Amino acid sequence: MNKAQKLKKQVKNHIPKDWLTEIRIVSRITIEIFNDIKRTGWINLAIITTMAAILTLFGALLRTTISVSSFAHELGNVLEISVYLKSNADANIVAERIKEFDHVEHVKIIPKEKSWNDLKRELDISDIDNPLPDTLHVKVDKPEHTTDVFGKIKALSVVEDMSYAQELAKKIQVLNSVVNTTTLLVVIIVAILTITIINNTIQLVIQSRKDEIEIMRLMGVSNWYIKIPLIMQGALYGFVGAIIAVAPVDITQNMLNNIHKFFVIPSPVGAGNIVIISMVVLGVAFGATGSFLSIKKHLQV
Repeated sequence: MNKAQKLKKQVKNHIPKDWLTEIRIVSRITIEIFNDIKRTGWINLAIITTMAAILTLFGALLRTTISVSSFAHELGNVLEISVYLKSNADANIVAERIKEFDHVEHVKIIPKEKSWNDLKRELDISDIDNPLPDTLHVKVDKPEHTTDVFGKIKALSVVEDMSYAQELAKKIQVLNSVVNTTTLLVVIIVAILTITIINNTIQLVIQSRKDEIEIMRLMGVSNWYIKIPLIMQGALYGFVGAIIAVAPVDITQNMLNNIHKFFVIPSPVGAGNIVIISMVVLGVAFGATGSFLSIKKHLQV
């Protein structure tokens, strides 16, 4: 910061604030926002409806993504690797060895005697020698690490056989990836459509106020005083569109909650609030961005 800037800052800090003037400025900007909306006429309804539809699609997909991720996490926690040991293996030693592997969360030992007693109770088997091996149930921290842990355990010489729901785990991961990718694409589409719509709308407002804006510039009015009502108008479109989109997204939320109840999997905590906040933030951000880009392109201030 050079001396001139420092001096300017010091002078500005010593100028007493006129709060009445500040309130008048805010009031004037608010009036300008609603005047601009009035000038736009019936196009307002088309813009808000379009934005509500776009944000509804985004909200429904985001809520679905959260539920699918929750399903993947819960099912991943249920899935365990079953490790069947050779007859000469010490289950405790092998369990300690496996616990040292990365991403292994827990190892449970199922002695062959227990497995055999349970089987005899269920099937009423006559007294024969126990043919079952000692078994380890290995729980992995995340489903995506299951394949790596499976390969490391399989390489151990004391392992006779192994099993886990590999196909189910793969399908869960694929579904999760597809939904996440789709949601990301929808966010990009929402951004492009919203910014384009707002851009064109603000362009119409600028053209209708061209003479008025030129007069304000000649009078020395601050550039931001001209820009802020237009930016806020775009943000307001996004906000109203997001609020309208809450109702249809709530229907999606109720449907997903029923699916969670059917499969006895807890619904993600606060998922609805996350979706609503995300819709409002994206709507306002993209609306304001569309306005700002339009100002930059069509209004030389």
